[in-house]
Amino acid sequence: MKLDEIREIAKQHHIKTGKLKKAELVRAIQQAEGNEQCFASGKAAACGQEKCLWREDCD
Repeated sequence: MKLDEIREIAKQHHIKTGKLKKAELVRAIQQAEGNEQCFASGKAAACGQEKCLWREDCD
């Protein structure tokens, strides 16, 4: 997902995007949605969240 798309999702959650990097934005969105802030934490293979919006970009 492109950074502009992520910024739009963040704005929908009233998150100030500022100069946040992609991973920081995604984790802020995950937190706002009440999910574990696990994006790019190395847990992708074991997280079990196959339908996660961020799955394709996660490592």
